[in-house]
Amino acid sequence: MDRTGAAALVVVAGMLVAAQAPMNGELGRHVGSWQAALVNFAVGTALIVLLIAVFGGGFGELRGVTAAPWWALLGGVVGVVVVVASLVAVRSLGAGGVTAATVAGMLAASVVVDHLGLLGVEPRPVGAAKILGIALLAGGVMLVVRE
Repeated sequence: MDRTGAAALVVVAGMLVAAQAPMNGELGRHVGSWQAALVNFAVGTALIVLLIAVFGGGFGELRGVTAAPWWALLGGVVGVVVVVASLVAVRSLGAGGVTAATVAGMLAASVVVDHLGLLGVEPRPVGAAKILGIALLAGGVMLVVRE
């Protein structure tokens, strides 16, 4: 996939993330926060199983999971933290506040990951422009979440 297509895909995914917190928050009001997270992941698991069965060439490639570094398996843990935090926080921050805070956290952490070359990422130095971008985004988050 080229850079333009990749960026468009991630923008669409980001738009869906903005809707995910209120969806999960509403579900949480009906079944409880932890239970809503469980339903979220159960539905997602069912969908990915179907997609692998139909388009992904089957489940044989899963044997390679034993070759992955231990930390590569923590993505599911991170997913639980993100889903539960957003479905609880959406009640007080709203969808915009949750999305703004999530993006700010993602950007700050990803710049550190890039700079240090962590988690298998090729190192990319942090310059003044990236630091200014993070500061501006932090200011934007404060404006979005304040009442």
